[in-house]
Amino acid sequence: MSDSGLFYLNGEPYPVSPGKTVSALLKDLGFSDRQVVVELNLMIVQKEEWDKTEIKDADRLEIIGFVGGGSSS
Repeated sequence: MSDSGLFYLNGEPYPVSPGKTVSALLKDLGFSDRQVVVELNLMIVQKEEWDKTEIKDADRLEIIGFVGGGSSS
């Protein structure tokens, strides 16, 4: 039995270890928790749940980042 599996991160296969949480993944990838929204299997994961939400084999995770900007007019 394998200790890891694959999930899909923004449509691409990505390895996952047992017990890996959304919060841990974001930290590993260098995302600031104030700059992203996370969708897991078509459901938005509330920020308060990131530490408790484990990523499992075959899950589909989307990380949507925000970029600031504006008009200079």
